[in-house]
Amino acid sequence: MNPTDRTEVRKPRSNESYGRSLLNRVLVDAASGGHPLTHVAELPARRARTTEWPRWVPSELVTALEAGGIERPWTHQTRTAELAVAGNHVVVSTGTASGKSLGYQLPVLTALHEDPRATALYLSPTKALGADQLRTVGSLIHDNALREAHPASYDGDTPAEIRQWVRANARWVFTNPDMLHVGILRSPQRWARVLRNLRYVVVDECHAYRGVFGSHVALVLRRLRRLARFYGADPVFILCSATSADPAASAGKLIGAPVTAVTEDGSPRGARTVALWEPPLSTALTGENGAPVRRTATGEAAKIMASLVAEGARTLTFVRSRRGAELIALDARRILAETAPELQERVAAYRAGYLAEDRRELERSLSQGTLLGAASTNALELGVDIAGLDAVVIAGFPGTVASFWQQAGRAGRRLQGSLVVLVATDDPLDTYLAHHPEALLDRPIEATITDPYNPYVLGPQLLCAALELPLTDDEVTELRATEVLVDLAEQGLIRRRPGIRGQSARWHVTARTHPHDAVDVRGGLGTPIAVVDNQTGRLLGTADAGRAPATLHEGAVHLHQGETYLVDELDLDGGVAFVDQVDPGFTTSARQITSISIEAVIEERVFGSLTTASAQVAVTNQVVGYLRTLVSGEVLDQVELDLPAHTLRTKAVLYTVTPRLLAAAGITDEQLPGALHAAEHAAIGMLPLVAGCDRWDIGGVSIAEHPDTGAPTVFVYDGHPGGAGFAERGFAQLAHWLAATLSVIHSCGCQEGCPSCVQSPKCGNGNNPLDKDAAARLLGAVLRELGAPSEP
Repeated sequence: MNPTDRTEVRKPRSNESYGRSLLNRVLVDAASGGHPLTHVAELPARRARTTEWPRWVPSELVTALEAGGIERPWTHQTRTAELAVAGNHVVVSTGTASGKSLGYQLPVLTALHEDPRATALYLSPTKALGADQLRTVGSLIHDNALREAHPASYDGDTPAEIRQWVRANARWVFTNPDMLHVGILRSPQRWARVLRNLRYVVVDECHAYRGVFGSHVALVLRRLRRLARFYGADPVFILCSATSADPAASAGKLIGAPVTAVTEDGSPRGARTVALWEPPLSTALTGENGAPVRRTATGEAAKIMASLVAEGARTLTFVRSRRGAELIALDARRILAETAPELQERVAAYRAGYLAEDRRELERSLSQGTLLGAASTNALELGVDIAGLDAVVIAGFPGTVASFWQQAGRAGRRLQGSLVVLVATDDPLDTYLAHHPEALLDRPIEATITDPYNPYVLGPQLLCAALELPLTDDEVTELRATEVLVDLAEQGLIRRRPGIRGQSARWHVTARTHPHDAVDVRGGLGTPIAVVDNQTGRLLGTADAGRAPATLHEGAVHLHQGETYLVDELDLDGGVAFVDQVDPGFTTSARQITSISIEAVIEERVFGSLTTASAQVAVTNQVVGYLRTLVSGEVLDQVELDLPAHTLRTKAVLYTVTPRLLAAAGITDEQLPGALHAAEHAAIGMLPLVAGCDRWDIGGVSIAEHPDTGAPTVFVYDGHPGGAGFAERGFAQLAHWLAATLSVIHSCGCQEGCPSCVQSPKCGNGNNPLDKDAAARLLGAVLRELGAPSEP
């Protein structure tokens, strides 16, 4: 820690850790607000385990590393490097700030030093992380014999004239999967020099590649490997991951080849205090339908961050949404204006959607310590290397245990102690974890879910691959893609041509096919929407087109860098939303109607009066209006909208029940819609416990008599075309999932239902009807049919 970058930190008493002393300070400031702590864990420090430098590492590199303060490598760094040099694909899966980057820097820089023609690629899921790693390598090779490595960035922010230089001269290209797909693989002839001499491919933070995003990246990496083979190269892949379940299997699925895992962490770690914090119930407000509400997680997180910043602790607060990051930063600055005005300007928001120059300036301020506090989406979970953070506040469980520990690991990145506070939102999963700490702190990290055979992902990726290099029948068989290709051929997008001169038949795209621009590697629904200031014409940022009808509709309130805007017009065809800077004094939330139909049943299981299934479904959604709500929580009115409907074909898990089961549970016809709806909401909130997703990755529908089943039915579906594997995981672990769901409903102290159990923040029906008690009886009866315990 640099005292010139911060105010003085109170020294802990001799009998308390530094993290505990910070927590005690926060509790003093929160003393009048009830008793928010549900659990505190003290995680001990860990000593370093080191090795000697491998003999094959050039002396110039050793000298540069030692000059940078690295006297000897840690055990996992050496093990990773040795496996890679021996020609093995390797994944190093150790904790945040464990120095995984040295594991790939040693073999890559050695290869570039020994072979003047050798090249390498580095891939990261975020621009911030790639830019940070490029800076690290640049400082390492500056003014020594390693500078001929010519590292260079190639991403969406790289100017056109620089891109040309990179193609012609760079030997270590730092990019991301998006640019690998659209900028490199689509023009292999222009990148022949790099592909022909490709020795290593580094895939950083590979646990971030999950769901549809991960499925796209898995196929992009397969395309990279086949093009490298065509040019005569066989690169070694070095992957870096947060600690995860079975990293070798996950990494192997990602690149399509066997991978060796390095999991024993030899790095040191300071002591860490982890606190679970549940905001108290508000005595002044009630929510929809008169339900009790807790103080908001964003409000609590802002207070905690303000207390920590006032104490002089460098603090990073993570929140799930872009809007939440803006609100936390605003609220923390307001609090500091009253308690420590000299620190007010040292708190800011950081999120995706900002322009490149704004992001870079914030990253510099964070790295240099100019900012004491930052509220961020997960854009900084994998981002710049921010040394010396004292505390991390997490406003809402981030969706996976891996992400929780990744965010928590941002604090105490050297050897000093640190504090991590998880603030529970009004969400069933957050409520469950706040009262079942073992489900978070003692739970194994999830395995990464990817499905490269998803036809909605595979089809467009096959067209890209065939345009780059015609596909052979063997490749099609390996990718299980025959049916997909036949369908594409019927659409006139690809055709199979017989081989000539002894060659086998190949699949070629047709002249009308231009697939690369149509593929969004990150699985977004459509081209991003540009957000433009009506008065100045300034581009403020971008937003996902799939969410635009619900977040950027006419009349919606939009936050950007602490300023409030009102959406004047949303042009979905033109890909632009026009906004006016104004403070209307209210917030907005969309209201939607959703219907679902079953297109095919993948697997069905019958348990007496209960039928469960995994199915392919079509989900039709339409935003029909929005609520305008005052800061106090009072609803002003509901405004109607006329926006087009959108149909999503995806996968779902569902269950149906019979009249006999309902009668045994004591559920009447009048209670049934509310019971199903409340059970659906609670189940959506708890699916991340077993599926490694976020609740915003999934959706649900319930109906008292569904036309396709003829029975009361609850659906939970993946929010991505073709599915992302989450619903399938829920189907496989249905009993465990629904038992945890029932436990949340039983343990919640409200009477009629609240956001901590059965209300949903994204319900298109205004959380009506809901029947908490009937939902508990319904789930109890379902679990008895499944043969699972139904008592809390």
